[in-house]
Amino acid sequence: MDSAKYLAAIDSLCARDLTAADGGSGVYLSGPGYRIESLEVSHGTRDGDAGPRMAIVEDFYALKSRIGQELDDRWGRQQLPWGMATLKVRLDRGEEIPEPWFTTSIVTDDLDLWQPPGSDRWIALGVGYRDEADEVHVLAVASDIDPV
Repeated sequence: MDSAKYLAAIDSLCARDLTAADGGSGVYLSGPGYRIESLEVSHGTRDGDAGPRMAIVEDFYALKSRIGQELDDRWGRQQLPWGMATLKVRLDRGEEIPEPWFTTSIVTDDLDLWQPPGSDRWIALGVGYRDEADEVHVLAVASDIDPV
């Protein structure tokens, strides 16, 4: 798979005005200060056989890794993958987790996270597969809201 289109989508997220929620191509979820886009989505894996779904998940993790390497080359080595377990514990305690980190903590197991040099914006990549009623997604997140 050619990563140029994914990098172009991430570049667009870096430049996008995030002050208001907006729709448009690839939007998974957006709101003031953030946007989550689906860079790639499976077809026909909702409520289906777990075997083929997990094969897609593995392929999407490989794609996320390739895109992540390109971003590492561009912006420097990313932070360690950010596991969602801490956010889930905080949710269980009744803490409020702001978007987009609330949604990503529910649909992904971990995120690769960067803060591009000279920017206050956070960029994250994840594989959304935990909701079996939804397709599998490679998600790109742009947020002006610090990860919590």
